[in-house]
Amino acid sequence: MRVRIYQPSRNAMQSGSRSRGWVLEFPQADPREIDPLMGWTSSDDTQSQVRLRFQTRKQAEDYARDKGLDYVVHEPQKRAPNIRPRGYGENFATDRRAPWTH
Repeated sequence: MRVRIYQPSRNAMQSGSRSRGWVLEFPQADPREIDPLMGWTSSDDTQSQVRLRFQTRKQAEDYARDKGLDYVVHEPQKRAPNIRPRGYGENFATDRRAPWTH
């Protein structure tokens, strides 16, 4: 079984660059089924629901090695900072290049 180690991205309600922790996640072993009575999606595989959180990547890798798990590490993608030269304060500056229109 190959587990996945990754650094989760931030959700839409967070500001900043990235969350600080790393996650070890087990793959789904059994396919999901649809319950005929309720229509809910279910699975007998409870291990796919387990997500272990670690402070550092090294801790996650050490845990996987200690437990004899084969793992793959997904590196986080770096994004360029989106910083305007003058930013929000330019809207209220007295030396604006164009007049306030709205």
